[in-house]
Amino acid sequence: MDFKDIKSIVDLMKKNSLSEFEMEKEGFKIKLRRASGEGKSEEVQVQHYLPPVAPVPAEAPVAVSASAPEPATDPEIKSPMIGTFYRKPSPESESYVEVGDTVTADTVVCIVEAMKVMNEIKAEMSGVVTEILVEDSRPVEFGQPLFRVRPA
Repeated sequence: MDFKDIKSIVDLMKKNSLSEFEMEKEGFKIKLRRASGEGKSEEVQVQHYLPPVAPVPAEAPVAVSASAPEPATDPEIKSPMIGTFYRKPSPESESYVEVGDTVTADTVVCIVEAMKVMNEIKAEMSGVVTEILVEDSRPVEFGQPLFRVRPA
């Protein structure tokens, strides 16, 4: 995210009288907070950071066991932003995907509305939808699982 993007967000905050904005995406987090008072100039605080990188552990010895392997859990399609989750493009349309549908990396699986912008969310993996984890028209958080997919 560059300065121009941050300035655009600040302008939107002013236009919509928002006092705080927070976004997290792919390990990048930005938090904007406006403070204003009578007779005081407006101040915008910007905080952004990348999470610390965890050290790579040394290889541990592998234990061999005669017990059955643990069942693998299906990967999840997660929300890339805070917003409102919609399963279909419009109220009278069919849902993008249902349990049992096959998806590819480019398959649109839902919409997350954020700040009046409809963001199409793609599966970004191939497989079969095994579970829909969020009800239509419900708020979602960044990183919240939306769907489970059994890899193809």
